[in-house]
Amino acid sequence: MSRSASPRFIVQQHDPRAARRRLLLVVVLWLGSLALAALATWLLAQRPDTGPDPVEFEQARTENEALKLRVAVLERADQVDRVASSDLQQTLREREEEIAGLRTDLGFYSRLVGGGARREGLSVHSVHVESVRDSSAWNVVVTLTQNMKRSQNSEGRVQISIEGVANGQLRNLTWIDLAAGDSAGLPFAFKYFQRVSGTVMLPAGFSPNRIKVVAEATGGGGRVEQGFAWSEAQAAEESSNVQQ
Repeated sequence: MSRSASPRFIVQQHDPRAARRRLLLVVVLWLGSLALAALATWLLAQRPDTGPDPVEFEQARTENEALKLRVAVLERADQVDRVASSDLQQTLREREEEIAGLRTDLGFYSRLVGGGARREGLSVHSVHVESVRDSSAWNVVVTLTQNMKRSQNSEGRVQISIEGVANGQLRNLTWIDLAAGDSAGLPFAFKYFQRVSGTVMLPAGFSPNRIKVVAEATGGGGRVEQGFAWSEAQAAEESSNVQQ
């Protein structure tokens, strides 16, 4: 019978001092790690700010404000230029209208004093129509001239007629139709020129497109007929209210 192997045991001497040293080493290492963490935190807190430099930031802000001001000034200057240009164009249009009016007046007075090659007798210079507000009535102004009898008055009467459309049919309204039965007409008496005015009534549904003026002087002073487009009569300017 073989001998069984006996168990082996390691016998070490217990040393309390070594245990305390190991525990002290662990505590020292733990305290050191805390100290290192605290030191790292302090160093990070002492690092300089990585944001923009205050001086550079203030300079950039000042430049930005200056640019904004410059843009506002340029926009204002552009607005002023546009307004000035619009005013200039309006002034030019008004001057062109004044020149056109002066040319018309020049032709009027040239005819009046006989400045042309041919002297004219009684003449219809212009007609102007203007609606009466909130009614079917129209004010009519006829300007008559004559330069044949410069030392005598020209006397007579004016009648008008209006052509247009009513109910899809062409219609001609005579002076009697327009002036509520007055067959005589509007009187005139002048030496050089006169503005003769009156009021006519247009029937409902009537659309005028042309007006005809007939002026006849008494005593063989002549008779004249002149037609005008209704739109032309509406746009015509009234002559000054001067009678001679």
